[in-house]
Amino acid sequence: MTPAVGPGVASPGADRSTDSYLPEHGNGGYRVLHYDLELDYRVASNRLEGKAVITARASQALSRFSLDLGRFRIQDVRVDGRPAKFGHRPNKLRIKPERPIGYGAIFKIEIRYAGSPTPISGRWGDLGWDELTDGALVASQPNGSPSWFPCNDRPDDKATFLVALTTASPYTAVVTGDLVARRRRAGATTWVYERNEPTAPYLMSVQIGRYEQVEMPGNGVVQRAAVPPRLRGAFRHDFARQGEIMASLERLFGPYPFREYVVVVTDDDLDDPVEAQGMAVFGRNHLDGRRTHERLVAHELAHQWFGNSLTIADWRHIWLNEGFASYAEWLWSEVSGGPPAAAHAAQWHAWLKARPAGVTVADPGVNRMFDPLVYKRGALTVHALRLRIGDRPFFSLLRSWTAEYRHRTVTTEQFRAHAGRYAAEPLDALFTAWLDRPALPPLPRAS
Repeated sequence: MTPAVGPGVASPGADRSTDSYLPEHGNGGYRVLHYDLELDYRVASNRLEGKAVITARASQALSRFSLDLGRFRIQDVRVDGRPAKFGHRPNKLRIKPERPIGYGAIFKIEIRYAGSPTPISGRWGDLGWDELTDGALVASQPNGSPSWFPCNDRPDDKATFLVALTTASPYTAVVTGDLVARRRRAGATTWVYERNEPTAPYLMSVQIGRYEQVEMPGNGVVQRAAVPPRLRGAFRHDFARQGEIMASLERLFGPYPFREYVVVVTDDDLDDPVEAQGMAVFGRNHLDGRRTHERLVAHELAHQWFGNSLTIADWRHIWLNEGFASYAEWLWSEVSGGPPAAAHAAQWHAWLKARPAGVTVADPGVNRMFDPLVYKRGALTVHALRLRIGDRPFFSLLRSWTAEYRHRTVTTEQFRAHAGRYAAEPLDALFTAWLDRPALPPLPRAS
């Protein structure tokens, strides 16, 4: 990589992102503005053919640059319409345009590729595009996006998307975004989805299966589901309070940040539900006709505010996603007649106290960023803040946090500064104890 920062200053290593946990995923030297993806997927053979047109702006002069892309055969690469030289190894595509790209210039990259999409393997298992028993699923957090399209795979490079996906007509294709067109021809259907809100690559998803479309009560927000027909009865029972959950979280967190919310239930078991931009994906094992997993319904919906609209700038800030979504479970319990958040907090505080204090919430380390301790202690941090400043300032803080940073990226430092505006006394000691030190502090007394 031999770009320059501004005119003429060498900057080796700009094909690496600035993410402190995943520096090899994502790239420097440019920011993506828009992805235009044309995809043709054959379920039976797990064959994907793709054309990606990526519009980007150079943040430095570029003689070379790179994208993240998995194990595909590259058929053609062009930059601003001209053939470009390229080299490809699994998960990284390096491109040398015919002409250097000037600092600040907007340029287009066109990539044609094909192959059998396979998940990205790593410390969290297989991530990204995965075959189901009869269909496909995409769950990319944190680094699975290159399994199906070329991208700048870093959470802070949010862009808009247009995705046209063609597959056999018996299947329904659900992509994160608003459905703007559907065209049927000769046994195949093309589904066109538009995602106008800035979106991190890992939050883009594709779900393909023999699904039936189900409308859900919206309370002002369009809510729909894609469900295997045989699971429709269990779904209607277990998600019967979806409209109430949406209304409650809107009261607590502010307006829902997207045009619609889509739930997909696969006809396979999933270890955990998966959130995407404007979407949540559950396995058939999350339906039992008894609402056993309703807390997860609230958790995944809460991610639309915390994680999707407000996206972390770096993976070390993961508690801003998972701590707030876990606390949303407790809030939903409180407003729906279950145990109050204080009872959940006491239970999980005792659980954490009985375990070794080995995680620093604000910087848990790449190996432990999805540790349950980050989720539960992150939620306790939120509850400790609520106890310290009182309910009225606390909920005003949450609504202003989601409003001021809507569709932007956020950091722990920004949240600390924002929370300080709602406190009568400095919060430095509270945040230091809960976020910066592994030892578990006692919960504050209610303000």
